[in-house]
This record gives sequence, structure tokens and C-alpha cells, in this order.
Amino acid sequence: MAKRKTKTSKVPASFPPVQQGLVSPRRNVPSSIARPPYAQTGDPGPSVLPLVRTQDEIKSMRKAGSIAAEVLLYVGEKVRPGITTDNLDQIAHDEIIRLGAYPSPLNYRGFPKSVCTSVNEVVCHGIPDSRQLLDGDIINIDVTVFYEGVHGDTSVTFLVGEVDDYSRQLVQTTRNALTKGMETVHNGSRVCDIGQAIEKYAHSSQLSVVREFIGHGVGPEFHSSLAIPHYFDRRATTELLTGMTFTIEPMLNLGGHSLRMWDDTWTVVTIDGRRSAQFEHTLVVTDDGYEILTQTASGTIPAEYFS
Repeated sequence: MAKRKTKTSKVPASFPPVQQGLVSPRRNVPSSIARPPYAQTGDPGPSVLPLVRTQDEIKSMRKAGSIAAEVLLYVGEKVRPGITTDNLDQIAHDEIIRLGAYPSPLNYRGFPKSVCTSVNEVVCHGIPDSRQLLDGDIINIDVTVFYEGVHGDTSVTFLVGEVDDYSRQLVQTTRNALTKGMETVHNGSRVCDIGQAIEKYAHSSQLSVVREFIGHGVGPEFHSSLAIPHYFDRRATTELLTGMTFTIEPMLNLGGHSLRMWDDTWTVVTIDGRRSAQFEHTLVVTDDGYEILTQTASGTIPAEYFS
């Protein structure tokens, strides 16, 4: 497919660009908290489990997803100009531990923190550090927890103070794009249907779709072998079956989709400095559709609560 031309001439780049701050030492997890297999070594190993979850696993994933949603609600209330992303990580870490779960990102392939905080042009995997949030920023906070042997993974992009109209539209469109992708999911649908719906909607709003980072199967493994592109890939013909669990987490950009990685080997930013937004849910496929697993026990969905 030819590269889609996007209207970026009037869209402001992030200014000033996000700079790396100081990263504090890794936070401790009490020995009483059950840990995923990679917690000590950092190596999750290859994905070997089947893609369809058992009823007991799905029951536990509802609990893990509920905890992740509760944490995201809690930390989201603390987002404001002047707070550091490291402080947000501390708040999330403490709440995850209080709820009896393990912060899944912590030491996953060596990641040093308990959540990902991706500000402005940072697309994903931002490492919480000493940078203070500024009035007008946007920030994605990605929370994943490990509980009863399974993971629950969710994220929201938040507005910090008074945000420009372009950034507000980006955030709203990305939230809607997640919904568009989810609406295609049911027993017998195909993975490529998700990406086709997201890409069509994003392009109708003149936004680009990140291609290098995609949704993934999730359950007892943080990332299983099931890949969920957020763009149309005719090769992604895997049929979705009742009981499959995975994330949909579109990342949309105001400018182009080209990316680069910082030398920390985690933080990914847009090459053109334009802003990026992301929303994420963990789903389970049902006979007639899907169930959002990353909602609170009372049914509150963080993306809707903060909209």
C-alpha cells in the first residue's frame, strides 16, 4: 500500500521535545506477592501455551483485569502538571502491591519500572523518570498486573491541564479507534478485521497508525504468540475463537508513523516529533462478541471514566 499523505503542516510538534530524566532504583515487591516466571531473570522465554484460555484462567483474568483497571483509575486521578512520571510509577506500584498483585512490566526483559509512562511524542514503553509533566502534555499510562497466575493489561492516554485542540482530537480519535477494532471481534472473525477497522477510522481522521508495535495474546504469558496488528494485514488470517484472550492497543500519530528508539532500548518516539496516543484493553472472545476484562468489578472502564 502506498504511504498515505497526512496533513501535518498546521499540527504542532511537541515543544520542547521530551528529554530523558533520571531513573530511580527499581522498586521492591514483598515476598508474599506471587511473581511471574521472569521476575528474577528478566527472561520470559518462548511462548508455548495454547491461545484459548480455560474457564478458570478467564475467571482469574477478570480479577487481574479488574485490578489493572482499579490501578489505572487511581493513578489517573493523580495526573497533573508538576508531578513526575517517577512519582506516578510509585503511586501505581504501591497500589498494585496493596491489591496483592505484581506489576508485570517490572524486570520484564529488564524493564526497570512498574508501569510505562509515554509522554507526547513518546509512542510506547516510556520509562518513568524525574521529568515533570507540563501543562498541555498528554501521557499514556500502561498498567499490567500479574494475579492468580495471569496478566491483565490496559492503558489510557490522559490530558495534562489545558491541552491544544489537535492533541484532544488525537486522544479522542484513538479511544474511538480502539472501540472500532473491538467491534469486529467475535467467534469466527479474523485478526485482520481488527486492523482494517482501526486503520480505516484513523485514516479518515488523517492520523497514521503505528506498525512496529501491536496487540498481543495475554494470559498466563505476558505476551503470547497471537499477534494483533492495528493496520490491515491480509496475512493476519488467524480465526478468533471463543476463549481467546488478547489486547487491542492502537497507537495513532498526528504525523507520520516512522519511529526511532532512544538509547535506553525501550523508549520509542516519533521521528517527526508529532504526538502519539494509545488506548488498550484486554478482551476475551465470546460466542457472539467479546468481553472487556480490564474493567473494575463494578463495571467502570477507565477510558470511559476519563473521557
